[in-house]
Amino acid sequence: MKSRLIRTLALPAGLATAAALAVVPNAVASQAPVAADGPRLSYVVNVRPGHGGSASVRQAIAAAGGSVVITYDSIGVVVVHSKNPDFARTVRAARGIESAGATRTAPLAAQSSDDLATEQVLTADEVKKAAATASSGQDPLEPLQWDLPAINADQAHQKSLGSPRVTVGVLDSGVDDTHPDIAPNFDKEASANCLGGVPVQKDHAWRPVAGESNHGMHVAGTIAAAKNGVGVTGVAPGVKVASLKVAEPATGMYYTEAVVCGFMWAADHGVDVTNSSYYTDPWLFNCTTDADQKALVTAVTRATRYAEHKGAVNVAAAGNAATDLAQDQIVDDTSPDDTTPVPRTIDTKDCFDIPSQLPGVVTVSATGAKGIKASYSNWGKNVVDIAAPGGDSTKYQTPAPPAVDGRILSTLPGGAYGYKAGTSMASPHVAGVAALIKSTHPRASAAQVKALLYGEADATACTDPYDIDGDGTVDAVCEGSKNRNSFYGAGTADALDAVTK
Repeated sequence: MKSRLIRTLALPAGLATAAALAVVPNAVASQAPVAADGPRLSYVVNVRPGHGGSASVRQAIAAAGGSVVITYDSIGVVVVHSKNPDFARTVRAARGIESAGATRTAPLAAQSSDDLATEQVLTADEVKKAAATASSGQDPLEPLQWDLPAINADQAHQKSLGSPRVTVGVLDSGVDDTHPDIAPNFDKEASANCLGGVPVQKDHAWRPVAGESNHGMHVAGTIAAAKNGVGVTGVAPGVKVASLKVAEPATGMYYTEAVVCGFMWAADHGVDVTNSSYYTDPWLFNCTTDADQKALVTAVTRATRYAEHKGAVNVAAAGNAATDLAQDQIVDDTSPDDTTPVPRTIDTKDCFDIPSQLPGVVTVSATGAKGIKASYSNWGKNVVDIAAPGGDSTKYQTPAPPAVDGRILSTLPGGAYGYKAGTSMASPHVAGVAALIKSTHPRASAAQVKALLYGEADATACTDPYDIDGDGTVDAVCEGSKNRNSFYGAGTADALDAVTK
C-alpha cells in the first residue's frame, strides 16, 4: 500500500441482488447553457440501484454538462466525464440524484505518482545460493521466505495447496500472467483492465507494461505463486489468481471509478477473495462531511458490499504511516495527492480510508520477522482485524537463517523476483489464507470465511513496551487483550488451521 496514513461508517443505500452493467449513450444535452471551460474530470453519480439508466438520470447528467461513461446499474453508480467545473454541485440538485463527486482533482490526462517501497531484485548469484539451501519439497527460493513458516504456510502445504476452483482477484497495477510462477494458476476469464471504470480484456489488458508499477505482481505471487519447482511459493499455491488492473499507468493512482469496476467485475466473475493493497486516490481519507468525498465513499461501499453479497471476501491493507487510526483526529498533509496537497485535520468518525475501512472489509496490519508490528504499520483498536507478515527493515527485525532479508520476497514481471515491505505485502498473506479456508469449506459464505479467518488466527498479545528501534522511547501503544487488540486485531493469520479445521 502506498506509504501514508489511514481509515467505519453508516451504510449507504441497499443493493439490488442482480448485477447489471451497461454502457449508456450520452443523453441529449439540455437547451440551457452549461459551463464547459474547466478541466475534464471524472465523477461518480450515485442514484437508487436499478435507476442508473433511467431517462431522468441521463437527462440530469447531460443538463449539468456531463457525459455518461458507464453505468453500474445494480448498485446505482454512474461514471461521468465533464468539463463543467460546477458539474457535481449542479447534478446533485437534480431529482433522483443521491450524491455526486469528482473522483480526482487533476485533469484526466495528468496525475502524479506515489508507489510504495522500491523493491530489491534478486541477482542470479542470490538465486543460486538460495536454491542450494532448499530442502526436498521446497521451491528454490522458499528458504528465503521466512514469512511462510511465520503463518504456518509451510506446514499447511503438506496438507493442501488450495483448490483450483478458488480464485483470488488482485485489484492492483496488473499481473504478468507469463511469469513461470503465475502462469500455472492464472485465471484469464476473471481478469480485466478497469482503468477509467470500464472493464477491458482485449490484448491482455490486465498485464503491467514497461514502465508501470510492479506492485500488483508482487502481491499476486505472495498469494498464489505455484509450488512447481520454480522460484517462490505462494501462501495458497494451488488456487487461481486474477488480475483486476485498477492503477493508472506509470502514476500508480487508484481512482474511484477503476476501484468500483474492479469489485464489480470480480463479483460478477466468480472471484472468491479480493485483495486491495492501496487506498483510493486522491484523498487519503474521504470525509462524509464533504459532498464530493461522500459520493466516493458511497460508490466504493456499494461495490464492496455487492462483491461480498456475491460471495467474495474483501481483504485490504491498513497503511504504512505508523499511525493509530483509532485516535479522534489525524492530520492529513498529503491530500489531494494528484495536485497540490492542502493540510487538514480530519475527524476519524467521519473520514475513512477506502476500501480498507469500509464495512465488511478485512483490514490487515503488518508484522516483521520477529512477529511484532512492523515499524511502519498503522494500527488501531477496532480498526485492524488481523495481522500478517509484511516485512520490515533488518535494522528492526532480522529473520533467522537461511533467510537474509526482513522484507517479503515475491514475483516481479519478466520472470524476476524481488523484495518489498509494507501492509501491501501483509494483506495478500491474509487473502491467501482466506483462499485456503474457502478451499477447505467450498460452501462457506463470505461471512463464514471471515469468521473462520478470525477464529483460527493465532492470538497475539500486545507488544508492550513497543520500542521498535531500541532507543528507550515507546514508539506506539497497543491497547486490548491477547485475543483482540489494536496492533494485531484477532491475531496473526494461520494457514495451517485454514486447511485442518
